[in-house]
Amino acid sequence: MTLRLGVDRGSPVPLYFQLAQQLESAIERGALTPGSLLGNEIELAGRLGLSRPTVRQAIQSLVDKGLLVRRRGVGTQVVHSQVKRPLELSSLYDDLEAAGQRPETRVLRNTVEPASAEVAAALGVAEGDEVHRVERLRLAHGEPMAYLTNHLPTGLLDLDTGRLEATGLYRLMRATGLTLHSARQSVGARAATEEEAERLAEPPGAPLLTMRRTTFDDTGRAVEFGAHVYRASRYSFEFQLLVRP
Repeated sequence: MTLRLGVDRGSPVPLYFQLAQQLESAIERGALTPGSLLGNEIELAGRLGLSRPTVRQAIQSLVDKGLLVRRRGVGTQVVHSQVKRPLELSSLYDDLEAAGQRPETRVLRNTVEPASAEVAAALGVAEGDEVHRVERLRLAHGEPMAYLTNHLPTGLLDLDTGRLEATGLYRLMRATGLTLHSARQSVGARAATEEEAERLAEPPGAPLLTMRRTTFDDTGRAVEFGAHVYRASRYSFEFQLLVRP
């Protein structure tokens, strides 16, 4: 590893935390790429003049965050940086691509079905009217990141499974001439069901971030209702808060 690492022994910040922050920063800015191997704890401790327990604690904190993984016979390896998604009208596919990840999509369901009361209210259609339902698993570097369920009005666009697996839903919508203008969104959290845990490679009951979003075009028409769950260990939302004058 050729990173320049160092700790300030005069700082009140614990030494393990200083090291963990530097390693996390290196992962976030791409200096440590997915698959990179860290030196073993003995080598790293000797190089920095730290004790092995201090180095072990720093590495474990990043293992707990999902940024590093210990592999038997391989060593400590970078998994990937956590995806930090800004709260703006963008798709997960675009956000992953912008973050230097390699987005991949698996379409699990692509059907037409009667609208439930919740979906009907979100899309402004009558309960029981036919709507498109699309369920997708979104991956980055081959690892599950999110399970996405979307409902759209029929006749809006061609929801071909092959096209859905090749790109993001919002890109398809824009390609048909739709102008996405605004959205109403809520973010929450809950425990994973057994089915969700299996799909997202998490243990049952693991924490998941949730997002529900209704998207409108420039005429004010609701064009999409999404109910998504994200792995909390791999994903976070970023907010910008402004003070009112």
